[in-house]
Amino acid sequence: MFYLFLADGFEETEALAPLDMMRRAKLEVKTVGVTGEYVTGSHKVTVKADLKPEEISFENIEGVILPGGMPGTVNLIKSEAVAKAAVHCFENGKITAAICAAPSVLGNLGILKGKNATCFPGFEKELDGANYTGSSVEVDGTVITAKGAGCAILFGKAIVEKALSAEIANKVCGDMQCP
Repeated sequence: MFYLFLADGFEETEALAPLDMMRRAKLEVKTVGVTGEYVTGSHKVTVKADLKPEEISFENIEGVILPGGMPGTVNLIKSEAVAKAAVHCFENGKITAAICAAPSVLGNLGILKGKNATCFPGFEKELDGANYTGSSVEVDGTVITAKGAGCAILFGKAIVEKALSAEIANKVCGDMQCP
């Protein structure tokens, strides 16, 4: 099970594009409403979360995905459930993924030390101990980071590829008419 955490002020494209791609690839992924059952993005799109933070399970967790956006990222940083899930995934070799400003959450948790990572320009200083690359998407072991909303499809593709295979990720992109 993958958990995609949503907090009020999340960047809609950064959450919904990877979620859609993961579900097309038949990955089991649930959204988790950090700030409530209904979560409103930074552009006023409201999404009903699948789960509450207390409903997540570490028994079958395969990874976590953190979309950026403001104040969504700040709200993620405040969540004990996000911190516990991200650290658990990282320490157990599971996918730990964040896009835009959200890699700062991973940086603040010490997850990016010694890792190649990227983020939205201006958040580099929050990637504590990381080697900032400025790439659209960066995959370093099981840690996946991406730059911003325009990279959401590439971010989703990287997650599917790491979780399943390049072949499946390429098929999902092809079916979606992505180059």
